[in-house]
Amino acid sequence: MIPTLRKHLALAIGVATLLTAEMTTAVAQPEGPFPTRQLRQDTRAIHSLGVSGVQARVIAPGGRQSVATSGTADLSTGRPVPSDGYFRMASTSKTLVATVVLQLEAEGRLSLDDTVDHWLPGVVRGNGNDGRRITIRQLLQHTSGIHDDLPGYTTPEEYYRQRYDVYSPEQLVARTMAHAPDFPPGEGWNYSNTGYVLLDTIIRRATGRPAHQEIEDRVLRPLGLNHTRWGGTSPTLPRPHPQAYQLFGPGALVDVTDQVPVDHENLSFVTTTRDENVLFRALLAGRLLPARQLTEMKRTVPVSAEVQQLWPGGRYGLGLAERPLSCGGTYWSHEGGDGGYITLNGVTDDGSRSAVVSMSEARGDTLEHILAQENAASSLIDHALCAGGADAL
Repeated sequence: MIPTLRKHLALAIGVATLLTAEMTTAVAQPEGPFPTRQLRQDTRAIHSLGVSGVQARVIAPGGRQSVATSGTADLSTGRPVPSDGYFRMASTSKTLVATVVLQLEAEGRLSLDDTVDHWLPGVVRGNGNDGRRITIRQLLQHTSGIHDDLPGYTTPEEYYRQRYDVYSPEQLVARTMAHAPDFPPGEGWNYSNTGYVLLDTIIRRATGRPAHQEIEDRVLRPLGLNHTRWGGTSPTLPRPHPQAYQLFGPGALVDVTDQVPVDHENLSFVTTTRDENVLFRALLAGRLLPARQLTEMKRTVPVSAEVQQLWPGGRYGLGLAERPLSCGGTYWSHEGGDGGYITLNGVTDDGSRSAVVSMSEARGDTLEHILAQENAASSLIDHALCAGGADAL
């Protein structure tokens, strides 16, 4: 494990495993005339690192789609990776939370400059934490300074012992309040899942309804994302789905598919590559937010030096990351990882071209493996978004 780097991204990258089983060949499944040669190569490249299963989908201008899979969905049976398989959305759901907060801001029901204490009096207190000095904007942008301390497991024994544990938002915030802030509000950047736990609670206070219900009614249903759903405290996923694996150390390869997400209010959404593409395309095309709120969402700050190792040149807005393209310009995304499922995504600034790659294994036992998997998946996104037209793929 690389504890400091992992701490910064926590569930955004996930924990990992090293594949030693037999590899299967990549399978391309074109939908329409959009070629898949580059996509096949890129999914195979990820699989060749030792990632058990890979599924990727690209949507080009005009809606043409290309799908490729590689590897196996189950190391015990060798069944193929489904091109429409479910996976845990994990920290990509932060984009959903941020979208709802910005919709509420557009409706005049809250302000990005409201303090945490305004909505949650006395909740952020102790050890130098002060909710009177932290704004909603800073929670959204990970500039609040709130230390991140979600529960987790580092051994197979801990996984089997903790995988069905359920935590309340109050318990998760209390863990964080036991730590001093990482920096004064607004004076740094540090990925904080706990900041989004607080945002979920603020949404509930502002609307009288749980955040996941607001997400369903405001985002999922209007976009017809019928394969994106909130799983609550269920430890299982809908079918079909690939199994997820984690390597805890040499000889300790564990199927970690079944588990309750630590922050089940925010992180228990499941989705598909099709739905995730539609979500980001709609968001960047202006279908979910008024122009002023979308502009605020895209107002970015640099990420920390440690996270720059994963996102070179990366910047972070309000629940949305900005990364450079090799062909010039930038793209928008929010990757996610939880319990072996690691997903990267990207969409061009106008929402016309998008890509999603989901991997059912995370190689996180060494920094070298973390960076290799991240770089290979990032290359797939870059190639897909830089394609000049159908012939480029």
